[in-house]
Amino acid sequence: MIEGILYVLYAGLIASSICSIWFSIKSRRSLDPRVRGLAQAKTNISMGFMLIILAIIQMFMFRGSTVRVVVGALFMVLGAFNIFAGIRNHGIFSRQGRESNEAGSR
Repeated sequence: MIEGILYVLYAGLIASSICSIWFSIKSRRSLDPRVRGLAQAKTNISMGFMLIILAIIQMFMFRGSTVRVVVGALFMVLGAFNIFAGIRNHGIFSRQGRESNEAGSR
């Protein structure tokens, strides 16, 4: 049972790392500011999930010491902040795109 959970966590870690790298490259290569902002927001969300998964692995899968728990809690807080900031920025850039499309169609 524990091994199955560990495999799922590691698969999630690898998937979120790949998504983070993909969106980071996409945001750096984009010339359109709206596409760049959306890709950076998705990078933040992916990094947030990656940090939370790392925190879960760190805190629950190994015999813990105080330092390990504190580092895991710090990763969890940083991950939650990244997810929150990414969702907020994604909403802002999505609304900008819709507003510019509506203004262009008038």
